[in-house]
Amino acid sequence: MADFSTKDMALKVQKKLLSSMASKSSVQMFIDDTTSEILDELYRISKEYSGNKSEAQKVIKDLIKIAVKIGLLFRNNRFSTDELRVAQDFKKKLHQGAMTAISFYEVDFTFDKAVMADLLTNCRDLLLKLVNTHLTPKSHGRINHVFNHYSDPGLLTKLYDPEGPFRPNLTRICKGLDKLVEDGTI
Repeated sequence: MADFSTKDMALKVQKKLLSSMASKSSVQMFIDDTTSEILDELYRISKEYSGNKSEAQKVIKDLIKIAVKIGLLFRNNRFSTDELRVAQDFKKKLHQGAMTAISFYEVDFTFDKAVMADLLTNCRDLLLKLVNTHLTPKSHGRINHVFNHYSDPGLLTKLYDPEGPFRPNLTRICKGLDKLVEDGTI
């Protein structure tokens, strides 16, 4: 893991997008430490599950690019009133997804891959609706790539196996999600 860090990846993406403004502190405008730790765990899970380091990096890189671009759109007041309503719906669905993920983690054998996959699909659809007129088809493809990857029923089942290899990763993800929920971030 020493050769890959979401903070470093976020910085590279922001440098590309913001050129002269790129700095470590400006990356934290879009991706805080807790989120970065969650992304690191998602990277580890993806790498282990797929057996493909470059695919795992690509998924996280796509996720970071999308997050930074949407952050830039918000900061520059590019969304219409209707789009801001979609953004609120997305935030509610993301919050529901985080709470569901935490609940499935805390209560063994309650995990339902269909419920989690449906939540992720709903989040993806809302996000695509939000950025429909603002981002390119390539960015839409990145959104689909990220959500399709993490809503894979096989990955979700392995992730939520109480005796599985990803239990420590899930523990750290859920602790991070819990902190983000408490802070009101999601």
